[in-house]
Amino acid sequence: MDIAALSTAMSQVSLQQAAGLQVLNLAKNSAEIMAQNMTQMLQQSPHPNLGKTLDIQV
Repeated sequence: MDIAALSTAMSQVSLQQAAGLQVLNLAKNSAEIMAQNMTQMLQQSPHPNLGKTLDIQV
């Protein structure tokens, strides 16, 4: 493999990684916003103690 082809391949891999990281960052930000919204909705619940504990029987 010549140097030009290797350089092109490495550049494409780097671009794919950068694009993948941006997509993951967008997904993380979206999940954080949804979690904040859900927390606000739960705080405004008419029954503030409902759902705070979970009883598990084995």
